[in-house]
Amino acid sequence: MVDEGPHRRGILLKDSLRVICSGRMLVTLIMGFASGLPLLLTMSVLQAWMKEKDIDLSVIGLITLVQIPYTWKFLWAPLLDRFIPPFLGRRRGWLFFIQIALVCAIACLGFTDPVHRFWMMTFTALLVSFLSASQDIVIDAYRREDLPDNELGLGSSIYIYGYRMGTLLASGGGLILADHISFAYVYLIMAACMLPCVVTTLFAPEPAVPENTPKTLKEAVFAPMKEYFSRPGALLILTFILLYKIGDTMASAMTIPFYLDIGFSKTEIGAVVKLFGTWAVIVGAITGGFLMLRLGIRRSLWIFGFLQAISTGCFALLVKTGHNIVALSFVISFENLSSGMGTAAFVAFMASITDKRFTATQYALLSSLMAFPRVLASAPTGFMAQSAGWENFFIICMLAAAPGMFLLPKIAPWNLNNESEKRNTFTKG
Repeated sequence: MVDEGPHRRGILLKDSLRVICSGRMLVTLIMGFASGLPLLLTMSVLQAWMKEKDIDLSVIGLITLVQIPYTWKFLWAPLLDRFIPPFLGRRRGWLFFIQIALVCAIACLGFTDPVHRFWMMTFTALLVSFLSASQDIVIDAYRREDLPDNELGLGSSIYIYGYRMGTLLASGGGLILADHISFAYVYLIMAACMLPCVVTTLFAPEPAVPENTPKTLKEAVFAPMKEYFSRPGALLILTFILLYKIGDTMASAMTIPFYLDIGFSKTEIGAVVKLFGTWAVIVGAITGGFLMLRLGIRRSLWIFGFLQAISTGCFALLVKTGHNIVALSFVISFENLSSGMGTAAFVAFMASITDKRFTATQYALLSSLMAFPRVLASAPTGFMAQSAGWENFFIICMLAAAPGMFLLPKIAPWNLNNESEKRNTFTKG
């Protein structure tokens, strides 16, 4: 019998490269960048600004509460499913309007001040988060409707790559700039970096509107929830989504104050994040996409989730090494690699269980739970770090990943192959 393995792998590689180089993936990449850029402007960059102004560490931890819109975006997602703007279509019309408002809000955030205009800064950061969360609703729906089912895994990896590039530009580039210019100009530059994304929205194709989409606001609100909660295991999968990345997100909420506290300058942090983090994201995105093609989404959740937890624990090593660029480079590289791969599998999994008739609402519900740890569970991290110390804090964050991993045998059994994945009771239809 002829061994067809190498031939099949060659076809798989060729098909994967063709998909990666398609226009759909280019749009997915840029939309991922647009989604990632605003996030850390209200987290890491804002925290560095507050730390520079000697704001108390507990207040720096609490400022993550401005990201509450990410956890409640499912409340207004039905409006984006039900109503169609008068120009550019159902998805691009909303996206264009939201992105213009987001550019203005980011620019305005730079003209506030953590000391003298604290409440104005808080309100503006909350507005940036609201607009960014709204943009995520539309981008997630666009990606689900534009990509065929067999391209969701690879498309999610490309999206995460763009997303991480956006966060790296905001955190790495923003911190480097902040050592040389004022934070006001940093935010203006970041606002300008959103403009190519607006141009992409104007020229991207509009996905076809699925049949039987909501015709009334009442239907847009209740039909997606009824369809989802009628599935077996609906509540269990929501619990899994809530817990899968909780340890990783808790640790990430305090990394910038941690780096600064052990003696790294903003330029050192930014340079290492940009140099080593960027390459780790590239490798992680591409590797994660190809592994998902081979392993399937569910097995990828196991492997990437384990690596994600280990990378969180590696932050505790920096407490021992102190100001050591090599150690910082290793930790940031490993964290970007594993977290990027884990997020890619997680995003692909969530997309695969949404019904295309209600993409915006159902995906917003799932991704809201994904964002919950980043906002509410991360809020007390400043108090935790103060009371437990940095080393114990990161060990706690690593152990926090265990409950989500324990649910994997129920949510994503290892012995499911790619074909049986399609018939799994957790998926739609």
